[in-house]
Amino acid sequence: MNPHPSTSSDASGTDASPSFRPLYQQIKALITQSLQSGEWKPGELMPSEVELAGRFKVSQGTVRKAIDELAAENLVVRRQGKGTFVASHAEERAHFRFLRLMPDEGIPHHPDNRFIAVLRIRATAEVARLLELKSGDAVVYIKRVQSFDGVPTILEELWLPGQLFKGLSAERLVEYKGPMYGLFESEFGTRMIRATEKIRAVAADAAASEHLKVPEGTPLLCADRVSFTYGDKPVELRRGIYSTARHHYQNELS
Repeated sequence: MNPHPSTSSDASGTDASPSFRPLYQQIKALITQSLQSGEWKPGELMPSEVELAGRFKVSQGTVRKAIDELAAENLVVRRQGKGTFVASHAEERAHFRFLRLMPDEGIPHHPDNRFIAVLRIRATAEVARLLELKSGDAVVYIKRVQSFDGVPTILEELWLPGQLFKGLSAERLVEYKGPMYGLFESEFGTRMIRATEKIRAVAADAAASEHLKVPEGTPLLCADRVSFTYGDKPVELRRGIYSTARHHYQNELS
C-alpha cells in the first residue's frame, strides 16, 4: 500500500468514500495498520511524532492529533519523557480494563482460576455468527471458575476461533500467571482492543449453584461479551456469570 495518506477514489477518479476524512484520521488509520501488521509489537516504543510526520509527509501536529485519539482508545500509551508505546495487556494499568467486577471493600485484585474444561469443538450456529465463522468451524472452548480470596465468584465460558488459537491448552493456561488477554497477545498475536457486552439478571441454575456455591435461584449477573481486535474483527465470545454477594459491576461512563 502507498504509505502516504490520500483520499480513496474509484476507477472514474471520483472520491469513493461517502465523506472526506480529515488528514489526522487518515494518519490514524495508517498507524493502526502498522499496529495490526505487527510492525510495532505490544509494549514496544513507537517512532517519535517527528519521525512519523516525516514518514507520512504531514505536520507533527497532525500526527499528534492521530496519536491523541489512539491513546484515548487505549491502543497506545504516552509516557512522560519516554515517548509513545504500543499498549499491552501485560501492563498493570491494563489489567482491569476488561475485568469490571470490583470488590465492595478492599483493593481490586486478580482472581484465582480453576479450569473445568479446555476443549477444541465445532462452533454452533450462534457462536459462529458472533465470531463471524462458519457453523462447524473449529473453536477453542474454555470453562473456568474464578475465585477471590477463596470465594468462587465468576463462572465463565469462552469461545475462541480455532484457527487463531492453535495449540492453546489447559496446561498453557494454568502455567501462565498474568491475565488471559496477556497470553492471547504475547503467544497468539491477538490483541483485544474493545468489547461489547450485554448484561442481564439471571437466577442461578444447577451448574451455577454447583460452581459458585450458591443456592439455586440466587440472583446473579450474566454478561455476554464479544471482544474485537484491529479492524473490528471478533476474536472472543465470553459469557460470565457473576455472584455479587461481595462484588459489584463497575463501569465508567464518559
